[in-house]
Amino acid sequence: MPTLEDCRALDAQDPLRALRDQFLIPEGVLYLDGNSLGVLPKAAPARIAEVVAREWGEGLIRSWNTASWFDLPQRLGDKVARLIGAAPGEVVCTDSTSVNLYKVLFAALSQQKDSGRKLVVSERSNFPTDLYIAESLCRERGFTLKLIEAGELQGPDSVLTDEVAVLMLTHVNYRTGAMHDMKAVTAAAHAAGALTVWDLAHSAGAVPVALNESNADYAIGCGYKYLNGGPGAPAFAWVHTRHAGKFEQPLSGWWGHAAPFEFTPHYRPAPGVARYLCGTQPVIALAGLECGLDTVLAAESFNGANGAMAALRAKSLALTDLFIQLVEERCAGQGLSLVTPREHARRGSQVCLSRDEGAYAIVQALIARGVIGDYRAGDSQMPDILRFGFTPLYLGFEDVWNSVEHLVQVLETGEWRRAEFNRKNAVT
Repeated sequence: MPTLEDCRALDAQDPLRALRDQFLIPEGVLYLDGNSLGVLPKAAPARIAEVVAREWGEGLIRSWNTASWFDLPQRLGDKVARLIGAAPGEVVCTDSTSVNLYKVLFAALSQQKDSGRKLVVSERSNFPTDLYIAESLCRERGFTLKLIEAGELQGPDSVLTDEVAVLMLTHVNYRTGAMHDMKAVTAAAHAAGALTVWDLAHSAGAVPVALNESNADYAIGCGYKYLNGGPGAPAFAWVHTRHAGKFEQPLSGWWGHAAPFEFTPHYRPAPGVARYLCGTQPVIALAGLECGLDTVLAAESFNGANGAMAALRAKSLALTDLFIQLVEERCAGQGLSLVTPREHARRGSQVCLSRDEGAYAIVQALIARGVIGDYRAGDSQMPDILRFGFTPLYLGFEDVWNSVEHLVQVLETGEWRRAEFNRKNAVT
């Protein structure tokens, strides 16, 4: 079994260790929830203050030109592109994940409207907002949403039939941390005549993504998880160039017009992915997002031309391997079951555990100790989940050891049974 001294030795040898200095992490906190909200970059408070006090306060409306506010969605989109296997000019940062999903799913359904295909397929365990958006659009556009269980995409009985118009999946499942083989799944969907829509909320900044190499069709993702853009940070949208200029997205606001300041009464979409913009952009929020993106891109200096994600991925797998090993050895007999796949090729950057009793309370007891993870409720078909995210930018191997030590103490002492840990908060 690895020891605390072993973990300290791994930290001493870690080439990415210096990246932690980019963040403001509260003293005494072991933060295992970057898959829900990333840590504050040190550069963000000063940058946001500069935008407010100088660019807005002094520059006023002139800053759309003088401070380059106008091209923020595209400029930040190019930074995201470096993390998701896209090319410059293919990504825009704008709106929320849910809104962007509405846009790209609408476009994909528009492409399939005359095909005779009427099914949108997604996993039952997909993030709920994706299912809600799909449910709404299917109802409006005359399609049917079909929910499947994990594993039904493969094999001779695959659900990818000639009735499927769109396959909509989250690349890394938010509940389990299970990761799809994007290239293989996209190829299977295309072979069946379906288009793919990928949600990268738990992938961007966490695992290598290769949208163009995978020949994907549409993708959206979140700015406030592994990209460290701050609560409610703008999301992003990517559309393959073969689709980008063909369809108008449904939220045809003036920012997605080919020439917004011509002020013409009729809509003329901008070329390419720029038409997926809608209204006036949230400049202050985009400034915070840029600080977060820069923390991830800083890993490029450790991996040269291979980009940031390969270096981060290697450390992520080492951290999650260690966590799994320590939990299984040190918490044996405590009723915890591993939900996340062991195989590296199928694992995101999180580890999810289930327990028949007390999952929520155990997480709350850990949070009270400064070990911040989160809980996701189950139902009759899915277990309650204790969820732990591992962001290699600011987590080390000693952090993993200490987190498991706290988990051992919470379980062995029965601390989680205390009343205050069993009262449900609004946000879990």
